[in-house]
Amino acid sequence: MNYPSFSSVARFAAACCIAASLLAVPAFSQTAQAPTASDHEMNMSGGGMAHMAGHMYLSAPRPTQPGDRQRADAIVIAARQAMEPYRDYRKALADGYQIFLPNLPQPQYHFTQYDNARQAQTHFDPLKPTSLLYKKTADGGYQLVGAMYTDRVSASEEELNDRIPLSIARWHQHVNFCKAPSGEWASYFGPDAKFGLLGSIHTKEACEAEGGVFIPHVFGWMVHVYPYETDPKKIWSIDDDADGHDNMDHSAMPGMKTN
Repeated sequence: MNYPSFSSVARFAAACCIAASLLAVPAFSQTAQAPTASDHEMNMSGGGMAHMAGHMYLSAPRPTQPGDRQRADAIVIAARQAMEPYRDYRKALADGYQIFLPNLPQPQYHFTQYDNARQAQTHFDPLKPTSLLYKKTADGGYQLVGAMYTDRVSASEEELNDRIPLSIARWHQHVNFCKAPSGEWASYFGPDAKFGLLGSIHTKEACEAEGGVFIPHVFGWMVHVYPYETDPKKIWSIDDDADGHDNMDHSAMPGMKTN
């Protein structure tokens, strides 16, 4: 299938939500409460990823507390340790990691260990990331660049902070997904998209008015880490950049929801 040509992050986000909804993966949360309209209005300040305005929800940054940097640095060390055996992507595949949407061009590919994802619902082990993050190489292989940790959609920010200090890293959720009615596949894509994580619809009322199915949260809480980076701003980051990994400038993110 040929996908329209738009930004790599946008394409990836659309593919994630479309694939998950069409396959009815259990990771969707249709019953959890979505951020309210007032939340959206209060949190429109700050934040890039403008193509996902109304569909991203960030944990609130916290003031740095004693020990936060040391805790975060220890997690980076553990993440690097967890990643090292998998510099060769074939080892990851052999050990049960599965590539999410391998045939879709993406800025980075999530190699997911679903046993780790299930364990992460109740327990945080930095040596067991949910996903390993790879960039595609010119020879058709993959270069390891980072890891992703997850938590259940209902986790409190206090729990997120206990796992990774919110003064250092910001977790994110994909929210306000409107699943298109049958036959409206094309409306997920392009500058006039209505449905999905790129769409103009981000409320239950608007979604139902268009005959869609509103899903408040897609997957759960997620955070990326790039242990091989030397710039602290790039180690814990969200927005995709030209290097194929995240590098968000939180001061320039119009339309990004923050919790």
